[in-house]
Amino acid sequence: MELGSILIMLVVLIVLAYTASYVFERLGVPGLIGEIVMGAVIANLAIGDWSFLGMLDIETGSDPSENYEILELFAELGVIFLLFSVGLETKVKDLLSIGKAAMLVATMGVIVPFVAGFALIQIYDGNMHHALFLGAAMVATSVGITARVIKDMKLTDKKESRIIIGAAVIDDILGMVVLAMVVGMTASGELSVSNIALISLEAAAFVIAAIAAAFWVVPKIYDYFEEMNKRPHTGKRGSGKGVDKLILAVVICFGVSWLADVIGLAAIIGAFLGGMLLAGCAPWWKLDEKMETVTTLFLSFFFLNVGMKVDIGSLTSGSAVLLAVVVILLAVATKYVGCNAGAWLGDKSLSKESRGIIGFGMAPRGEVGIIVAAIGLASGAMSSELYGVVVIMAVATTIVASPLLARAFRKKYPPEYEPTLEELV
Repeated sequence: MELGSILIMLVVLIVLAYTASYVFERLGVPGLIGEIVMGAVIANLAIGDWSFLGMLDIETGSDPSENYEILELFAELGVIFLLFSVGLETKVKDLLSIGKAAMLVATMGVIVPFVAGFALIQIYDGNMHHALFLGAAMVATSVGITARVIKDMKLTDKKESRIIIGAAVIDDILGMVVLAMVVGMTASGELSVSNIALISLEAAAFVIAAIAAAFWVVPKIYDYFEEMNKRPHTGKRGSGKGVDKLILAVVICFGVSWLADVIGLAAIIGAFLGGMLLAGCAPWWKLDEKMETVTTLFLSFFFLNVGMKVDIGSLTSGSAVLLAVVVILLAVATKYVGCNAGAWLGDKSLSKESRGIIGFGMAPRGEVGIIVAAIGLASGAMSSELYGVVVIMAVATTIVASPLLARAFRKKYPPEYEPTLEELV
């Protein structure tokens, strides 16, 4: 292992990621999109025998270089930290207390996109694995992006906003269950009722165990460590300045992620549930602030790596471009229709404008859809062409979420909300 080569690679990639993120944010576009675009640019930047990745000794493919293996490790840690951070914002009590409308919005927002995505690929190439992963990628709603958009609009107190956030949380849980089912079915090569039931039971048992631990185990751990922190430092065993909350959080993050991986679920499911375990004490321990720097650093490598896996050459054919356009339109339409219908079924008092706000608010796939695509590509269950299509779909739905929400909110609450020019662009 050449340490110097690895260090210069990390320096260059961090600088490029930060620069792209800064430029895109100045343009009113989420910084993560800039990092993905930068990854795609540097991966496809080549002149003759020279390539940008070759200059950094980054060799992908079946025989990756040590530099790329380090990059992938950092990328995996980034996505684990991301889902852990999302979990920190998801309190079990709030999750269990949300209303009928949020539950139906989430359920319909999962069923309609999955069925549509699955059917589209069955018609397009007839590949069962491709269809399963596209359906799973179409399901997810990005909790972080949705919450950030609403927070920036300063409309978190509106009924539509509460339904969106509650439904997005449930959607995330259902999406992860769907992902676990898809990964399990792809690995076994079978699409059977017994296989679906087994995977569903494993996922449900894991989620229920995490919820139970959040109610009965975590509070005792919290009280124990708080008592330890109050003890004066005497130099004796059992005393001292206390346990660092960030270290404890990272241990729980890695531990639950490992447990999820051991029982056959995706590690990111464990990371999300691990964060949810600590959501109740996160504000007092200031875990959000402590995890933000760590997550931001490693997550940049994830989004760069996502972009680096996009083969622009695979999207030059007319059929691939047409598929990308259809998938993007279908992704927005199915979330809008499904969540709109769920809102109507759950709360008949919601107006047409309110249901429209909810439908648009659930549209962004963001990093969650990209994660599903990355898992599919890594397992060999998704082609590079379809991977590129899903990444473009996730980026496109993330970009359009803000202006669609801005217009919908402005129509519903014109005296209270005036979106900025950047939000409307």
